[in-house]
Amino acid sequence: MKRTLITIALTTVVVLTVVGLASSALFAPRGAVFNSVSSSLPSGFGGGGGGQPEYYAEPSVVEMPAQPMMDVAQSAEKVANSASAVDVNRLIIKNADLAIVVPDPGADMARISKLADELGGYVVSSNLSQSYYGPNSIEVPEVALVIRVPVERLDEALAKIKETAVKVNYETTNSMDVTSDYVDLQSRLSAKQAAEKKLLEILEDAKDTEDVLAVYTQLQMIQTEIESLKGQIKYYEQSAALSSISIRLIAQEGTQPITIDPWRPEGAVKQALENLVYFFQNFVDFLISFVIFVLPALILIAIPLLLAFIGGRALFRRFRKSRLAVEEKVEEK
Repeated sequence: MKRTLITIALTTVVVLTVVGLASSALFAPRGAVFNSVSSSLPSGFGGGGGGQPEYYAEPSVVEMPAQPMMDVAQSAEKVANSASAVDVNRLIIKNADLAIVVPDPGADMARISKLADELGGYVVSSNLSQSYYGPNSIEVPEVALVIRVPVERLDEALAKIKETAVKVNYETTNSMDVTSDYVDLQSRLSAKQAAEKKLLEILEDAKDTEDVLAVYTQLQMIQTEIESLKGQIKYYEQSAALSSISIRLIAQEGTQPITIDPWRPEGAVKQALENLVYFFQNFVDFLISFVIFVLPALILIAIPLLLAFIGGRALFRRFRKSRLAVEEKVEEK
């Protein structure tokens, strides 16, 4: 009975304590709550300073190192994304690819390179190679060329490239809409630039070395991302402004049908007889060379080897007889 009463009393005390603390937190003056929070913060981050009198000041960016720096970047990015409804033109990347047959690929390569300069573009890459065609191994040049021209002059460039074409093997033109990616990159760039501006303000007002290093590290990361985004945006802008044309120039000889000469059996018989005569001549030459040069040389090499073999065998037999005689004497004893 006593234990039950004690338990009830303790429960009542705990409940009343919790209710009192909650009431004081809800109905206490706002300044009192702020004082209690500020007094719990470490010195240098907006809290009390080790026995020094507390003071109140307007919130400033100097006290923000207590907040993670990533929150600054995220909040700036949210603001930029909410205001990213910028009306931009469609960004279309147009490229072309074609292969044409021409009388002289080398001359056309020079002509197309000059054409790219005249249209306000440039040559990206060019390669002239040689291949062999037909039974007589005729040397045939072939060119692989990539140029860039302003997108508004793409059709004009294609028409002028095909002026000397004997045949167009294939021609393709493709377009790619990168507007959404471009707008996304711009929004991300605006967010990163806003974060950079905020971090620069914090860096100007920061006093502690640790705070300066933390802000500077975060600033370096943001600036690296900004440069990367600028590079991607520039790539899209240049790709949309200048169309790429991949050109393959094929020599006219390389497209001719393969011709087979008429069969002439008398020529094959003549060639076979000539080969037989050459074989007989070479065989006789080999026998003469073998008898006069190779055979005497082999004999001269074999004589010393034979003498060495005979001498070594005699020494071995003599040593063997001596060993057998010694063994017999040992057995007799």
